[in-house]
Amino acid sequence: MEINDNMISEIIERVLKEVQEKSINDRYQNGIYDRMEDAIEAAYEAQKKLMKMSIEQRERLISAMRKAILDNAKSCAKLSVEETGMGRVDHKYLKLKLVAEKTPGTEVLTTKAYSGDKGLTLVEMAPFGVIGSITPSTNPAETVCCNSIGMIAAGNTVVFSPHPGAIKSSLMAVEFLNKAIIEAGGPENLITSVRKPSIEFTDVMINHPKINLLVATGGPAIVKKVLSSGKKAIGAGAGNPPCVVDETADIKKAARDIILGCTFDNNLPCIAEKEVIAVESIYEELIENMKKNGAYEITDNEAEKLADIVLTKKEELKAEGCSINRPKFEYSVNKKWVGKDAKVLLEQIGINVGDDIVCIIYRCDKQHPFVQEELMMPILPIVKVKNIDEAINVAVEVEHGNHHTAEMHSKNIDNLTRFAKAINTTIFVKNAPSYAGIGFGGEGYTTFTIAGPTGEGLTCAATFTRQRRCVMVDSFRIV
Repeated sequence: MEINDNMISEIIERVLKEVQEKSINDRYQNGIYDRMEDAIEAAYEAQKKLMKMSIEQRERLISAMRKAILDNAKSCAKLSVEETGMGRVDHKYLKLKLVAEKTPGTEVLTTKAYSGDKGLTLVEMAPFGVIGSITPSTNPAETVCCNSIGMIAAGNTVVFSPHPGAIKSSLMAVEFLNKAIIEAGGPENLITSVRKPSIEFTDVMINHPKINLLVATGGPAIVKKVLSSGKKAIGAGAGNPPCVVDETADIKKAARDIILGCTFDNNLPCIAEKEVIAVESIYEELIENMKKNGAYEITDNEAEKLADIVLTKKEELKAEGCSINRPKFEYSVNKKWVGKDAKVLLEQIGINVGDDIVCIIYRCDKQHPFVQEELMMPILPIVKVKNIDEAINVAVEVEHGNHHTAEMHSKNIDNLTRFAKAINTTIFVKNAPSYAGIGFGGEGYTTFTIAGPTGEGLTCAATFTRQRRCVMVDSFRIV
């Protein structure tokens, strides 16, 4: 057989195509790419396919994602703790289960209609397109799963830039969610990410013209960065939730609920109780009941030793997401100890306790660094005040204007109302552990992106939409 120039050209073209396809396949595995540009391009093309699917078909994808989260929750929770060294496996499992069961899907996408003498106007919720999402190391897989459900339900695709310290668990979630979507008949790459996240890749994502919405869940610096991008941005920032207890509270229940909320996932959630402000008439009783629920009280000397360990002045050790920018203080939280067990923290100052100890409590004034800083550790400072007026004033002061979350235990409706108005937080939990505020043991849906700084509050699919108006004049009004 004689080979001519045309045949040679065809062979070369076919080989080059095969090499190119192999190169793409090598870079791709369930939505994970080596380059951020490739991840964005893949999500951009996938969003076009998603828009051709009906709402009913989209909801089938969401159902498959929910099942995949439940199927992988235990292994993903275990990997997350192993990788980050933060939190508790059992609690991370519960958070993933909560995401699967209580993250809203397409049911929250509503249409408004206005009719009158001039016809009919419809206002519908439309997707932005491709969303860039920055996720933290504290709630890594939970945030990936929760955001993915809401963003895809709204008709978007999402490109994740995970925290480098939680890359394995974050990418595990990306992979099993994509696999579930494809098996349910959906397109590839509805969720994408990069294999090795970096500041440079995050900058590429923020500035890329095909990213239409940015969502940042993390510390003040990253939230400020997306808000300065010139694009529509949703920011979920830090908190320092105070918990007020007055003389009318059910003290036994308050003590139990506060310890449960404070120690959930070793205090990693930004909604968790970070400090307690209790009126003096019930102060001692509250502390005694906390001790009956797994709390260990430390002395002034022991607190000083502990502060030297969990706080630092070294820049390389600072956990930026936990710290509030206040020039009065030079220290910050030492990221080495964020999310560690109370038992482990106590061992660092020579105190050995059993596994029944889940929280460290300490009597102090409002100026103590344990009160001022969002530690994200099961260390709970307890401040004594004279009355409810002082309690409210102190709580507002130490919350630092984050307007994130606050809790109160009281049977006095007037006191509850006064504190709720004064503290002005996105979430306010009454007579329950803090996690009730995100639907765990309380009513309402869940989220792990609580957008206080930008005002969206507890995000869901509706948050990730833009409004579009369609007007028909002199028609379609049937009355």
